[in-house]
Amino acid sequence: MAIDEMTTVLEPRPLPNFVETPFVKDITERALAYIAAGFPLHLRGISGTGKTTLAMHVASKIGRPVVMIHGDEEFSTSDLVGGEHGYRMRKVVDNFIHSVLKTEENLQKKWVDNRLTVACKYGFTLIYDEFTRSRPEANNVLLSVLQEKMLDLPAAREGDENYLRVDPDFTALFTSNPEEYAGVHRSQDALRDRMITLDLDHFDEETEVRITETKSGLANGDASRIVKIVRGLRDSDVYEFAPTIRGSVMIAKTLKVRRALVNKNDEIFKQTCMDILSSETSRIGSKSNQDKVKEVIGELIDQHC
Repeated sequence: MAIDEMTTVLEPRPLPNFVETPFVKDITERALAYIAAGFPLHLRGISGTGKTTLAMHVASKIGRPVVMIHGDEEFSTSDLVGGEHGYRMRKVVDNFIHSVLKTEENLQKKWVDNRLTVACKYGFTLIYDEFTRSRPEANNVLLSVLQEKMLDLPAAREGDENYLRVDPDFTALFTSNPEEYAGVHRSQDALRDRMITLDLDHFDEETEVRITETKSGLANGDASRIVKIVRGLRDSDVYEFAPTIRGSVMIAKTLKVRRALVNKNDEIFKQTCMDILSSETSRIGSKSNQDKVKEVIGELIDQHC
């Protein structure tokens, strides 16, 4: 569904193949309770903890149309609220008297509401993914939206009102990575104070197995062995970056394509684990660390396969 040429609205449909274990259901129920109490929700966690997927799942439970924004360093307030994009042209040709031609042209700048304004106006659910990748000054407009339920509008926008009263059905969901991540800004204290923040860690083992199995099509036993290897590496502390559920899914999908066995004697399986997990957990060019990781991976394969 499109409101205008600048904003696409998503239908609140359940996500295909979404895995809802007791671990995930608990997070979902807590999130929906805070939203029902009238608070914006903020899901914060390291990459690979399913923040965006969970936000989409919560939005589907709310049942309102969804507008998505992805944080960007280049964002300004107009990228959220709206701005003048292109021109509206009006041309009148008067040829009432055949020997006299009168032409009148009028060019006016055209104002287009952007996604925050659309969500506030129609009471949609806003998902602002990785909002701390936008500069804090661009997000200042959110302060009055979340607290006073008013959106300040630029003077250039058509209409007599200089503010928009936020629709009661409007809901805001935010996601962010930790502030030490590259490209992430520190958010304003006043903005964080208006949200309920849920800090997300890695999923429990049952959830990781179910996700790996569902997304790859591997048998549960094979998915379980892959997850045990990834979780064992995560517990080893030899890495620079902790391996996530993405590593398990990548391994499982690759094995499915190559028709390899989850077996310590299968060279394709062993090489796939080495390639994916060493690259996921180490910086580019960090060979000494990759060697340590591969040694631990080999031990984990022998132990679990």
